[in-house]
Amino acid sequence: MFAKMMGVAVAAMLAAAPSLAQELKPAVVYGTGGKFDKSFNEAAYAGAERFKTETGVEYRDFEPTGDTQGEQALRNFASRGFNPVVGVSFAWTSAMEKVAAEFPDTKFVIVDAVVDLPNVRSVVFKEEEGSYLVGLVAGLKSETKKVGFVGGMDIPLISRFACGYAQGAKAADANAEIFRNMIGTTGAAWNDPVRGGELAKSQFDQGADVVYAAAGASGLGVLQAAADGGKFSIGVDSNQNFLHPGSVLTSMIKRVDVAVYQAFKDVQDDKFTPGMVSLGLAEDGVGWALDDNNAALITDDIKAAVDKAKADIIAGTVMVHDYMKDNACPF
Repeated sequence: MFAKMMGVAVAAMLAAAPSLAQELKPAVVYGTGGKFDKSFNEAAYAGAERFKTETGVEYRDFEPTGDTQGEQALRNFASRGFNPVVGVSFAWTSAMEKVAAEFPDTKFVIVDAVVDLPNVRSVVFKEEEGSYLVGLVAGLKSETKKVGFVGGMDIPLISRFACGYAQGAKAADANAEIFRNMIGTTGAAWNDPVRGGELAKSQFDQGADVVYAAAGASGLGVLQAAADGGKFSIGVDSNQNFLHPGSVLTSMIKRVDVAVYQAFKDVQDDKFTPGMVSLGLAEDGVGWALDDNNAALITDDIKAAVDKAKADIIAGTVMVHDYMKDNACPF
């Protein structure tokens, strides 16, 4: 009964969709955690809004509140002629495989997963590279030489962030100690800022003075705990420096906004291509944030070290370990 009710609710929301040209009728299905999580989902929203602002083309979106609603939303959008349909989460992998096969004439995009179908573009990121850079910043800034990581859902993708971060911190100081915690094992882990704050506080109590959050909306609790405790945090996906100026040391930028914007634009320009797209430092798909909100925290030496590390990673002289290749982290 519950699933049926949710399906009706999704269909009702989509029924209000405006009538657009058949060839370009964009739609976005966010991951759980909310559109305005100030992180991963909000980056996707920013990309869609940029396209709307530049072109005047409206789009529709949907915010699933549970793990079962993604497939319903993808199917409802596709059945109503939306094109392209973007799924913003690895959680929609199996749903995308089913729905994209059912609608071969619709163009689909999935972010953070790979679906090998002729009408699907899979956009993945080298999160380990961006995380290495912010780990280097953390290691250089830390006075205790103890830094922390709070992840959202305990999955290999988030361990990729954690491992790159640890490698960067160790590059700053081989003796650095890294604390790691995950919030949970279900989609609810992305929307529990209270738990995020508790885990961050525990790491601060153990001596960490910088904690990196890769946890969607749950990460907001990490950032708040750092600000409350006079410590440093590191944001993720979107530039979160502005949330607590002087406390957010930097943010690891992941250009989900570009992935969504480019999908819409490519369909508009009849340039859409399926297949896997992998975005790292060389492609400006990941990076670190330096702006007026954190400039006073970043010394010239730290900036020079990060710039060198970025160049070395792009050149291949520094190899950042990818946790997802062997499900192991040597750091």
